[in-house]
Amino acid sequence: MGFIPKNTPPAEKGAKEPLYFLINDREITVKNERNRYWIPKQSEVLSCNFNLEPSHFIGSWNGHYCYALESQTDLPVVNSLKAIPLRDAFTHFSSSGIQAISVAKQIITWDKNYRFCGQCGKPTIEMSGERAKLCKSCGLTNYPRLSPSIIVSVIKNQRILLARSDRFPEGMYSVLAGFVEPGESLEECVQREIVEEVGIEVENIQYFGSQNWPFPHSLMIGFTADYLRGEISVDNDEIVDADWFSVQELPKLPGSYSIARIMIDHFCNNSLSAD
Repeated sequence: MGFIPKNTPPAEKGAKEPLYFLINDREITVKNERNRYWIPKQSEVLSCNFNLEPSHFIGSWNGHYCYALESQTDLPVVNSLKAIPLRDAFTHFSSSGIQAISVAKQIITWDKNYRFCGQCGKPTIEMSGERAKLCKSCGLTNYPRLSPSIIVSVIKNQRILLARSDRFPEGMYSVLAGFVEPGESLEECVQREIVEEVGIEVENIQYFGSQNWPFPHSLMIGFTADYLRGEISVDNDEIVDADWFSVQELPKLPGSYSIARIMIDHFCNNSLSAD
């Protein structure tokens, strides 16, 4: 059974011991045992003197109720528990685990960002029965935020457009991405972002798939597109280098858990089958 997200805490205690997702902006605390990583159980978390009171119920995973809890940065942990980078954790868990970690990260981000009302500045309270924060002073209600972002693989003569940001690890390239702006359709966003970042135009924009991305609260909406016209000219702001790559000359790529890598692998498979 995979991860089942839920907003309402269970009325009764579950048959299995609860799991706790201890997360901050950069890291997640996991149990490292037999060269594998696990989400720690309640008893293991308590043994490290974590305060479980401010936790958030996020659903169930393989019969375990799951809770998200913000952890302090650089907090020492013991008993085979260790803090690892969030992005690294994605390489050690199944798709269900990645989904659960993503939900936990976004709920913690929402809880931290909406402790006070953005309209009148007064403290908010959590509503019962739904995932929302209410300001009792002015009545404003805030739900967990999702920020739509497009990500697109552009193809030209069996080559894929890959670009590099200065935020990427050394030598890594990926497909282009960007946030949707107010008043824009997804397809308009694809066209604008590509022109702004690398100076070319595209056509034949087609939906590919989507992925929840908790950095900090994005919904990545994937597209494919064909090159139309123009020469690559990077903006030297978000993008510092870009080029066309064939299957045989790909640079260092994002991890397999990301939709970016899934899109690049899709391009590779199509290119090899066409040969």
